[in-house]
Amino acid sequence: MNSTKKRTNKREWIIPVLLIVLSLVPVIAGAARLNELASNPQVTPDNARFIASPGPVVIHIVSVTLYSLLGALQFAPGFRRRKTHWHRFVGKWVLVPCGIAAVLSGLWMSQFYDLPPMDGGLLYVFRLVFGVGMLLSIILGAFAARRKDYQQHGNWMMRGYAIGMGAGTQVFTHVPWLLFFGAPDELTRALLMGAGWVINLAFVEWVIYRKKAQASRSSLAYV
Repeated sequence: MNSTKKRTNKREWIIPVLLIVLSLVPVIAGAARLNELASNPQVTPDNARFIASPGPVVIHIVSVTLYSLLGALQFAPGFRRRKTHWHRFVGKWVLVPCGIAAVLSGLWMSQFYDLPPMDGGLLYVFRLVFGVGMLLSIILGAFAARRKDYQQHGNWMMRGYAIGMGAGTQVFTHVPWLLFFGAPDELTRALLMGAGWVINLAFVEWVIYRKKAQASRSSLAYV
């Protein structure tokens, strides 16, 4: 009995660990950017916009780091049940504010920073659409929790987190192209970036569909 329980507890951490691994590349890149900004760097075309206005990128990096790492722990169902107060406290006071801060700072940078030439109009539209989608998902999830509609709360929060984790998945959409074809052009880069968000959302919608199907089968079993 105890061995079965231990195996179950270990299995529930597979998804959170994978999500943390997925977030490592953007988290490490963000930490490197913060270290660069703190070390009085030489101005280059790559960092000029961050040096001229560091506030938004600092807010974005810090909020995304907390959101991605702490958010991964919310995907361990047994941990959520055992640590209900922790789940609610972190969700309300850390994840929701950090998620909103990440979205708003990201949208601000897309709107007002002088972006690199390879960040064309299509990628700008993608960032706007998915950024607004993430913001709405977090807000709808928060209001669902206030209504005690925990199923919809979880669904909307998963959608918001999926969009927020797009940067991790975009690493995997870019690497094969870079290996076989070299640096992508403007259109290809936009499509590879968009694919990262779409893959994450498609996976979440599949998970939500499976949960609904399982709940439907369970209810029919008792009819």
